[in-house]
Amino acid sequence: MTQQNVVVSETKTGINGGNSSITVAQKPPAAPGGYIPIPRRRILKNLEINGGQRINISIDSMRASSPTHLKSTPSLAEEYNSWILHHPSALDMFEQIMDAAKGKQIVMFLDYDGTLSPIVDDPDRAFMSESMRKTVRKLARCFPTAIVTGRCIDKVYNFIRLAELYYAGSHGMDIKGPAKESKYTKNDKAEEILFQPASEFVPMVNEVYEQLVEKTKSTPGARVENHKFCASVHFRCVEEKRWIELAQQVKSVIKEYPKLRLTQGRMVFEIRPSIKWDKGKALEFLLESLGFANCNDVFPVYIGDDRTDEDAFKKLRERGQGFGILVSKFPKETTASYSLQEPNEVMDFLQRLVEWKKLSTKSRSRV
Repeated sequence: MTQQNVVVSETKTGINGGNSSITVAQKPPAAPGGYIPIPRRRILKNLEINGGQRINISIDSMRASSPTHLKSTPSLAEEYNSWILHHPSALDMFEQIMDAAKGKQIVMFLDYDGTLSPIVDDPDRAFMSESMRKTVRKLARCFPTAIVTGRCIDKVYNFIRLAELYYAGSHGMDIKGPAKESKYTKNDKAEEILFQPASEFVPMVNEVYEQLVEKTKSTPGARVENHKFCASVHFRCVEEKRWIELAQQVKSVIKEYPKLRLTQGRMVFEIRPSIKWDKGKALEFLLESLGFANCNDVFPVYIGDDRTDEDAFKKLRERGQGFGILVSKFPKETTASYSLQEPNEVMDFLQRLVEWKKLSTKSRSRV
């Protein structure tokens, strides 16, 4: 279930060192139809956040936020078979995808956890494999490539260690790009990209982080992270019988901060500033920074596994360009066009993209 949030403020801000500005649209994009509903929702609690903003917390929705908590049954297999018809494997559909991308500039956007690295109990040990790192490095030589993640930039960079990538951390609220000139940008003047639309919230997030650490210390397995512009509370290692208790603890802190909002991700509660900025806005900003804002010859590809990636999938639908790929072994509501089951399949897809680029370059050089 994709959580829709009431946004209570908006921001208008510009790129450091430039004359360009980003004005956040007042109307959020409407989600297109075609969802395959997931049944078995049993609402146990409604947490009221920020004067009317609500998040439905249920055992089913919390369990469904991680595939490891879903048991394989005949009904689930049947549901998946129906779902895969609407979201076919990007590997199986590779040739058709490349046909659609011919003559266009592919731009790659990649989530990190669950996409480039496996989901693990300890977020500090979510290491990507060396083969995945080599694949992403080769990918970035072929196409402009960005990492879009809920983690802070410093932490995700320590995992990836590739300076040639663009990074959008804290759900797109902290964006940095390579300082050196990129061969892909259409801008005449190369500048380092640095964009932080939620910088004023850093002291507030730090304060909330400290309170969440104190409030949740009585719940074994709860893990609180500070991502600079947002915070998260992981419940992957919390006993299921204490999930609602943890949700109430988080709510008791957030209700005192009307400028923050609470959403639910993959076995995690996310606390973010209530500004109209998300991974979809980050995708759009990076395309503009690369000079592809109003181009018809750009083909963005976004790969992610989390609910927060839905904002990017919706943005691609709205633009009518490129496509989204959801990483999941189980059926989920999504606006992504295609699917992959796990990080190993993501690596296979990226490797095929690199080989496709090499072959297409060779064929053009012979003409």
